[in-house]
Amino acid sequence: MAGTSSENLIVVNRGQGGVAVVTINRPKSLNSLTRQMMKDLAKAFKSLDAEESVRVIILCGSGRSFCSGVDLTAAEDVFKGDVKDMESDPVAQMERCKKPIIGAIKGFAVTAGFEIALACDILVASTDAKFMDTHARFGIFPSWGLSQKLARVIGPNRAREVSLTATPVTAEEAEKWGLVNHVVEGSELLKKARQIAEAIIKNNQDLVLRYKSVINDGFKQDLAHALVLEKDFMYAVDWHISSGKLIGGTVDKLLYSENDLIFCSVTCFAQERAHDYYNGMTKEQFKKMQEFIAGRSAKKSPSKL
Repeated sequence: MAGTSSENLIVVNRGQGGVAVVTINRPKSLNSLTRQMMKDLAKAFKSLDAEESVRVIILCGSGRSFCSGVDLTAAEDVFKGDVKDMESDPVAQMERCKKPIIGAIKGFAVTAGFEIALACDILVASTDAKFMDTHARFGIFPSWGLSQKLARVIGPNRAREVSLTATPVTAEEAEKWGLVNHVVEGSELLKKARQIAEAIIKNNQDLVLRYKSVINDGFKQDLAHALVLEKDFMYAVDWHISSGKLIGGTVDKLLYSENDLIFCSVTCFAQERAHDYYNGMTKEQFKKMQEFIAGRSAKKSPSKL
């Protein structure tokens, strides 16, 4: 368990039952981020993702704010260096994280804080929560995906208004627009987040990880390709279960029709994502999976148009 001294600005608590809580702990500055805090936050998510005992991660802020964005008094230090360094990028590490991330949003989630909230899988907000994009106000272009993610969640018209006017979105509006899952009183915020985490943990954890991945990966594609992705996962999981092996896997490209299913190629996303789906599969297992898929396809009745 990490210490909770005032010097520790990113606090990680590994509780019992598989729930880890990451707290942005700089309340006197409304949890504004320094460069070191960004590095530590990225390191925390990467570490928790690798720990088998951790099943769900809750992200919150101490005090009366979730995260008020980048510390503008240290902006020069924050923005210098390699902005493409994924190891020190908290949003990149959150997006790579296989474990479900629940954001518990209290008070302000401003600009960079808004982008960190959008990197969570599920959001619970207190009644006083406010989401705000101030990029246009300060003349700084977003670099953690806010210009693209927000429109996909609340729709392009609302996203344009939120970002171009730099006006806050209240918790009530955020829930109405589908940005947050639940709005509760501030005193109930972490309790609600833990309830959701515990409900997730009760389910098959291997499938939880795969389900999160197929939802998130499919969301980046058009519906036709996303449905193919779901089918790929279904065949892979069915094969693992039928063979008595439950190792990870996903298919990069499957071409199929009513009468045939041709396996084209498998790709490992380990370099760009932290999802080593087919890691550990031997050539023999791979061959058996191909045979299983071909057999499933051959059993399909021809289409009647």
